[in-house]
Amino acid sequence: MPSLKDLKNRIESVKNTRKITKAMQMVAAAKLRRAQEAAEAGRPYAERMSAVLGGLAAAAGGSDSAPKLLSGTGSDQVHLLVVLTAERGLCGGFNSSIAKLARQHAETLQAKGKTVKILTVGKKGRDQLKREFGDLMIDHVDLTEVKRVGYTNAAEIAGGILKRFDGGEFDVATIFYNRFESVISQVPTAQQIVPASFEETAEASTLYDYEPSEEAILADLLPRGVATQIFTALLENGASEQGARMSAMDNATRNAGEMIDRLTIEYNRSRQAVITSELIEIISGAEAL
Repeated sequence: MPSLKDLKNRIESVKNTRKITKAMQMVAAAKLRRAQEAAEAGRPYAERMSAVLGGLAAAAGGSDSAPKLLSGTGSDQVHLLVVLTAERGLCGGFNSSIAKLARQHAETLQAKGKTVKILTVGKKGRDQLKREFGDLMIDHVDLTEVKRVGYTNAAEIAGGILKRFDGGEFDVATIFYNRFESVISQVPTAQQIVPASFEETAEASTLYDYEPSEEAILADLLPRGVATQIFTALLENGASEQGARMSAMDNATRNAGEMIDRLTIEYNRSRQAVITSELIEIISGAEAL
């Protein structure tokens, strides 16, 4: 049975931990608002870009002069998985859910006899995947020093991916991230970015005349489209991370409070038992006289 001093020290330790988790919850709440606004502001641009590119892609059709980034290499043997996670932990299952989805995708591809390569953005994803797929990792992007992710960061990542595609290192590229829905809901998402794929929209079925040709416009816009998709994923990840951290720290604060209550009850009971024992000894000694 722990002594009174041990119980008191543990209560103080848990109280200090509760102060830290409460502070982290408040910081995450402040960051969440900015990150959520950034993610929501970026969605209309990404959707419009996708609609424009979808219309151009539909107009270009199966033309022999269509950009390689749209038509692909003609094969799907080599797959590049771009896993976007956080640089820090203490955010619940945020990083694990992304890594789990990427792991399942990689295992499915390998079961089909495909070659898998992995590029990680954020050290938490790298740490979780390197045990099983360390020999498949070809690169890592470190954003530890980046305080606020911008389009420039996404363009650099996209540039590296497209350079590898032009060099014939892979046939299909897919990004993995968490799409933000609410503080308690982040949806693990896999999105193919190479070859470029677009959902059917009303605009895609509308006929336009393009000057210069659709192929020429696509050759210029598709790399920007890839960078925009990555930037949108980074923004969604940023909001999801802060939402997950805020929820995790709130749960940790509540659990610390419950633990303090239990320890306080145990401390009071132990203290009462010590006092009762001392009183019995005093009374026994007085009776002996």
